[in-house]
Amino acid sequence: MTQAFICDAIRTPIGRYGGALSSVRTDDLGAIPLKALMERNPGVDWASVTDVLYGCANQAGEDNRNVAHMASLLAGLPVEVPGATINRLCGSGLDAVGTAARAIKAGEAGLMIAGGVESMSRAPFVMPKAESAFSRANAVYDTTIGWRFVNKLMKEKYGVDSMPETAENVAIEFKIEREAQDRMALRSQLNAVAAIQAGHLAREIVPVHIPQKKGDALIVSQDEHPRETSLEALAKLKGVVRQDGSVTAGNASGVNDGACALLLANEASAAKNGLTPRARVVGMATAGVAPRIMGFGPTPATLKV
Repeated sequence: MTQAFICDAIRTPIGRYGGALSSVRTDDLGAIPLKALMERNPGVDWASVTDVLYGCANQAGEDNRNVAHMASLLAGLPVEVPGATINRLCGSGLDAVGTAARAIKAGEAGLMIAGGVESMSRAPFVMPKAESAFSRANAVYDTTIGWRFVNKLMKEKYGVDSMPETAENVAIEFKIEREAQDRMALRSQLNAVAAIQAGHLAREIVPVHIPQKKGDALIVSQDEHPRETSLEALAKLKGVVRQDGSVTAGNASGVNDGACALLLANEASAAKNGLTPRARVVGMATAGVAPRIMGFGPTPATLKV
């Protein structure tokens, strides 16, 4: 079987909700790492890219109508290079990489781009059309996170728990104590800060230049989410779902903005385009679980590999 290699990977900094990247359109945000990938690899025949696959979970605003292709065109890739947007919610970008690798392994592609983009800050409010003329009853949904346009049968059969609720469900079902969650959150924060300070993330991040009304452009070059904290500070936070809950703003995933792009190739295409393989995609798998404990999904998926 043909092997699939990751030859380069670039991302924007990860911005906090309403933070430095919130003024950047989602399609423009997706174009930034693609353009950087092209500039860093000038010897690549970009017209030979088989496909650009981007993961995107929202697709309700500026990321609608196939943001993968919009971003590739905005980045300057040839119009002959197609693009497709993949939605597996939280795993969308990862699934894009897996799908690209599978195409290479199957011999259907030699050179692929995969990645993802999300701007949770710019996710729009949406509302359905009225069911009857002159109706004054309607709903408005915030597409940043959670369900919208809920199917009643889905709600009856599986429930429509929010992301924090599913995390709380996992904690209860598998008896994951609050202290263990806080310890892992602290370790994650400390590791992130250490990596930033040591310069380990510099190569993978492309700074984002944001024009200002006056003066020089704002340059965003570091992740915004890492912050100073401690077990004592984390322990003081109240639960998100309920006050005595174990999932808090301190140990839960952040609401963020960002984009990334990876260049994948088989051995022949890598050599032809002057690329050096940095990693080999060995395998990938997905698994379904009950929606109320969706965060458990990686466990049965990993066992399939």
